[in-house]
Amino acid sequence: MYLKIRHRNTALSLLVITTLAALGCEGKQSPTSSAALAASPAYAAPISVRHELGTTVLEKRPQRVVALDMNEVDFLDQLGVPVAGMPQDFVPHFLDRYKRAPEILDTGAIVAPNLERVHAAKPDLILITSLQAGHYRELSQIAPTIHFDVNYRDSQAAHIEVIKNHLITLGRIFGKEALAQRRAAELNAKVAEARRIIQDRPEKALIVLHNNGAYSAFGPRSRYGFVFSGLGVKHAGPTAETGLHGHPVSSEFIQQANPDIIYVIDRSAVMESRPALSAQTLDNPLLRQTHAWKNDRVIFADPEAWYITAASPSSLHLIIDDVLKAYRD
Repeated sequence: MYLKIRHRNTALSLLVITTLAALGCEGKQSPTSSAALAASPAYAAPISVRHELGTTVLEKRPQRVVALDMNEVDFLDQLGVPVAGMPQDFVPHFLDRYKRAPEILDTGAIVAPNLERVHAAKPDLILITSLQAGHYRELSQIAPTIHFDVNYRDSQAAHIEVIKNHLITLGRIFGKEALAQRRAAELNAKVAEARRIIQDRPEKALIVLHNNGAYSAFGPRSRYGFVFSGLGVKHAGPTAETGLHGHPVSSEFIQQANPDIIYVIDRSAVMESRPALSAQTLDNPLLRQTHAWKNDRVIFADPEAWYITAASPSSLHLIIDDVLKAYRD
């Protein structure tokens, strides 16, 4: 059989108390160029950003930014803001130009930043997510640190709005308001188009993560809940809370749920550099009994967009593209 491969816990609360004195130039820059931020570094008054871990006050426009999560690197890339330091262990394909860039300091692992290297980057702003939240106190002693309040355990709670709000907040910080608004509008249009296509469709979907031969399923209350709540995809199977790591399931579970669509996230390929899954390597008699398999609606999702990131503008665009592959007759 030939199968097409088609390839906190609260919503973000960000308060910008004052407006910026001047706008910087907009558009993409090279990963290390400082030209975009050179002009008018001082604000008319301090900017205060409230997030789950505290309130971060910025007295002037940051010139050297360390981003400790790939989502944050993508936000900066979207706004043309240079990156002074970032982890280099797992860089998604859509940020290829940042891989081993000699002028960008490698800050260690995404889940365990090297604080000495972060300090050596001489940042005046550090961006983190919940993966680095345990280091917030130490990082804040190095430079002002902002936590991205995205909820990876239950993303149904305004996930897409959180992404747009964070984008707009960073736009204000860096004098890129107009560009940030355009990027947010692009996301709005993409989401609206996806909801229009999906809303009247009866198909039910299952999201499964494949890891070394084992499966985990993700429902509406999970890291991929936004696929159901934000995009309107209908869920197949029980709606148990599945959180960050999903609920372990078997091929029998998938066969009994009998989804019309199966989205497969290949964790082993991206985290362990193993050969990517294919129809042949995934094939088994139980999966062949599902509507998804019979109707050629097993979608091998972009694992770097879904697993490494999933909470940034570029990754959300790629995830929506993957989701819509199942609805094209």
